[in-house]
Order: sequence, then structure tokens, then C-alpha cells
Amino acid sequence: MAASRQTLEIHRVTQERWADLEQLFESRGTPKGCWCMIFRAGVQGRVPPPNGAARKEALRQLVSSGAPVGLLGYADGVPVAWCSVAPRAGFRGLAVVGKQEDPVWSVTCFFVRRELRGSGVSRQLLRAAIAEARAAGATALEAYSVDPESPSYRFGGFLSLYQREGFRELGLLGSRRHVMRKMLRRRSAERAPAAPRNTRARPIAKQSRGAE
Repeated sequence: MAASRQTLEIHRVTQERWADLEQLFESRGTPKGCWCMIFRAGVQGRVPPPNGAARKEALRQLVSSGAPVGLLGYADGVPVAWCSVAPRAGFRGLAVVGKQEDPVWSVTCFFVRRELRGSGVSRQLLRAAIAEARAAGATALEAYSVDPESPSYRFGGFLSLYQREGFRELGLLGSRRHVMRKMLRRRSAERAPAAPRNTRARPIAKQSRGAE
């Protein structure tokens, strides 16, 4: 049975909200092993060692620097959901369409507490991510979704989530992830990027996390 709809209060992650992000990520069943740093480069482009403590510190440093990292969703004042959304240039291995420096933002991960999955939380987070990227001047927002039967990368969300919000598919990243893009604004004389054919990048992550 589907969960009843849960309305979130959504905020950008800032240094003042670090404790809330820490609380969510350190609760049971959350992505505390990667701290959403598998795809992301740290301060000054440094890649943290592949362990939870180093990745946590790298994310903390990014937040302290004022860099955008994502959004937190609150239910009754409690952090219950996360969406990783930030400029694509701050991620590794995702610029398979266009150039790395293009003003494109990326959604790379959702986490929703188990009891709230199926209640519309991911869609609320995605809409907030679209608004966040648009307000920052991004020309487009990209995502890297999978089919529901995919055994991995499910934390990026399913195709239907993005299709409902007007994203279109541009190609493949590896063998499972669909590169989805929503145009937010168009610079003068700019043409839409050509869709790549089964563009492949070396997978960075193998683990799977819960996505609505």
C-alpha cells in the first residue's frame, strides 16, 4: 500500500544545517559509507580517500566553504530526506554531454527514509532541485537515472521521476544510467547538445541505496 503524501520543508544545505545532514546520514540505513562523495570532488578538486570518515570530512569542508552540495527535506522539523544537487563541474565522470565547464547542474542522489518512500518525497526534492539550479543561473539540470529493475545506481532515481518533470533522455552513461536533461534557460545562439550514443564512463560506484 502506498504511503500517504508527506509534505516537506526543503532547505539548501549550509554550514548552519550541517548538524542536520550529519543526523540524517548517521541514522540507520543511510549513505554514511559514501557521504555522497563518490562522484564529487572535494575542496580544490581533491578526491577523498575511499572511507566513510574521510568522505564525511571532505563533505563538511565543502559545506563550510559555501559550495552548494544539496538539499535537505524536513518533516515536522526532522531531517528525513536528501537530494544531491550542485554544479556538474564539481562532480567526476558526468560530463558526457557538452563540456565540463558548461553551466549545467547535476542531480546525483536521493535518500528518503524508508517509512516515507512512496509518499511523493523524491518528486518534491526534484522540483526544489530544479528551482535551485535555475536560481543559480544554470542553463540545464542533468540527472543519471535507471530503470526500476536496475541492480545498481538506484539512488539516482528512476526514469519516470524525471520524465514527469519534463526531462528528456540524451544517452547512456555506462550500461545502466540514462542521462536525462531539463533545459532551464537558453543562452543566445546556443544550440541543444547532440545526444551521444551509449556514452560510457568508468563506473565510480557500485553500491545501491534507497530511492523512492
